[in-house]
Amino acid sequence: MVGSAYPSAPGGFAGRPCYRRVIAAARTQLLDGHGRAISDLRLSVTDRCGFRCRYCMPAEGMRWLDRADLLTFEEIERLMRVLVQMGIRDVRLTGGEPLVRRQLPRLAAMLAAIPGLHELALTTNGYQLERDAHALIHAGVTRFNVSVDSLQRERFSEMTRRDVLDKVLRGLATLASFPQAHPIKVNAVAMRGFTETEVIPFARFAREHPYEVRFIEFMPLDADHAWTPDDVLSGEEIRAAIHAVYPLEPEPRTPSATARTFRFADGRGRIGFINPVSEPFCADCNRIRVTADGQLRTCLFSLRETDLRAVLRGGADDDELEAVVRGAVWRKELKHHIGDPGFVQPDRTMSAIGG
Repeated sequence: MVGSAYPSAPGGFAGRPCYRRVIAAARTQLLDGHGRAISDLRLSVTDRCGFRCRYCMPAEGMRWLDRADLLTFEEIERLMRVLVQMGIRDVRLTGGEPLVRRQLPRLAAMLAAIPGLHELALTTNGYQLERDAHALIHAGVTRFNVSVDSLQRERFSEMTRRDVLDKVLRGLATLASFPQAHPIKVNAVAMRGFTETEVIPFARFAREHPYEVRFIEFMPLDADHAWTPDDVLSGEEIRAAIHAVYPLEPEPRTPSATARTFRFADGRGRIGFINPVSEPFCADCNRIRVTADGQLRTCLFSLRETDLRAVLRGGADDDELEAVVRGAVWRKELKHHIGDPGFVQPDRTMSAIGG
């Protein structure tokens, strides 16, 4: 229920440290209705982005959330404290582009201080890394994914509609100068008709730099709803193309991992493939998502959302917040239905959901 008579944290009885410890001991592991333990959260902090990547956003005409609709840092911190008590161990900050959210390092520091949080990660387009890398690492971000879809200036500009590859690569190099930032992952969305010529240059890039390049199959989350299966360049096709030039050896897949990773046979680096279309990994999915406006999504392709912002702003205490989360997560989808007859693409695009 929303509208408890009990004050909520911070400042009320529920915010006192002694009470938090009691709550932490009392909360049990978050589970879905299929018995999967949920321990990973993708947290979007904004829907805004300076790029207009073709697989994600239209060139023009995006309608942004009003600032008042975004969860505040304090609301995010409160939600995260409850979720960590419920077994969330890994949190990834996403967008849009998270670094366009003002004072993001301050939020990162607030979250990194939460007892029980194991890993705080960030996915970024890299444009502001040259500016923010030091502050983010100092705040406690421990893992970084940087999106780079081409290593060629003209093709990068074609995909992102922004001519800024040099700045992104400088930011990546700045990040790499911090030992505590490693391993750094470079993500490229694989689209047929575009990525084929990028594959070997990216493999070479992974061998010559301290980055793990990962190819992500193009998913039906584009703003134009024009995705078709023919647009997907599969991870297996890319792996075979790389293996023919630079032999690869598979590494064991850890439970709930999104990527299948391979090491170069001569030991010069690693490369990964995230294949949600051709090789779904739903069976042991441990992830949930919260959008920038506070909507809980239990699958990237969910057609329903649970409004946590209303709960946070409606006077609910932490136990009531927990109950709403548990109810939603219990109904988590068994799998996505890409490729199934009747598949319906969600209304939100990737930028509005959070990558």
